[in-house]
Amino acid sequence: MGAAGQSLPEIHVVAAVLRDQRGVLIAERPPGKPMVGYWEFPGGKLEAGEPERQALQRELKEELGIEVRHAYRLLRLSHDYPERRVHLDVWRVTQYLGAPAAHEGQQLAWVAPEELKDWNLLPADEPIVAALKLPPLMLVTPDPDVETGFLEGLQRSLRAGVDLVQLRAPGMEPERFDGLALAVMGMCREYGARVMLNTSVDMALKLRASGLHLSQRQLRSVKPEDLDGSLLTGVSCHSAEEIHKALDYAPDYLCLGPVQASASHPGAEPLGWERYAELAALSPVPVYAIGGLKPGDLAEARLRGGHGIAAIRGLWNLSQLPEGS
Repeated sequence: MGAAGQSLPEIHVVAAVLRDQRGVLIAERPPGKPMVGYWEFPGGKLEAGEPERQALQRELKEELGIEVRHAYRLLRLSHDYPERRVHLDVWRVTQYLGAPAAHEGQQLAWVAPEELKDWNLLPADEPIVAALKLPPLMLVTPDPDVETGFLEGLQRSLRAGVDLVQLRAPGMEPERFDGLALAVMGMCREYGARVMLNTSVDMALKLRASGLHLSQRQLRSVKPEDLDGSLLTGVSCHSAEEIHKALDYAPDYLCLGPVQASASHPGAEPLGWERYAELAALSPVPVYAIGGLKPGDLAEARLRGGHGIAAIRGLWNLSQLPEGS
């Protein structure tokens, strides 16, 4: 709220993530603009009645001199500054014509994603940096008690390029889970992959996991204050109500589904892509589509506002990942 209880004025902005072997492109706000000296992702305000995709095309042409050929929505979020509320529509630009250049007197820099935290970025852009740390594919492991050659299958997927793994072992005794988790984390470390444990907060901290993934059942025994930010955190959701509840825990990502019929949820009614898109739009954090999906569904997930896909069989025991994933 503004002074004397008045609502903050609102502006709608598009921002672009351009990324290549040099890093991610950011621009310094030039003299004459609010918050001069801060860095930001290229973009600008929407004109009255202008669609977001059209605004993205126009802003990048004016600001960088490039023509966008392909882009997908990465995030939608809002941020309150003291004087205004910014609604930010963030796009990942994957194809464009021309070479980005400063057409408005701004300084440009290509920065490695892991170094963005060291730059004076606008506060509203911080969730974008967090999203860039998440890969588009998440392997959810099959039940280790029924999967023959579990560690061999995992290693094969890691060799293929999977670099985010959610370890599920439903019903496994804590002592056995400890041993399995340590073996999985050790193997994933060799390949530079992170492991999300589907377990309790205490066990994830005890085992020094990269992160914690919570089902709705597990979420009922966790309070938001139990999470101190030291763990990358994800939550499984299936409805708008569950998304709103999960956001109270400040998660880094959500898994939403099942999008299609899934052997792991035989009684669940699939959302379908249209409903998935409606629900994913409610989240200001990245959303992975899950349920009966394969790497080839990644483009559809992105088209529908998803960050990527999470899959069991679709990413298990792979010889290689499909090109472009």
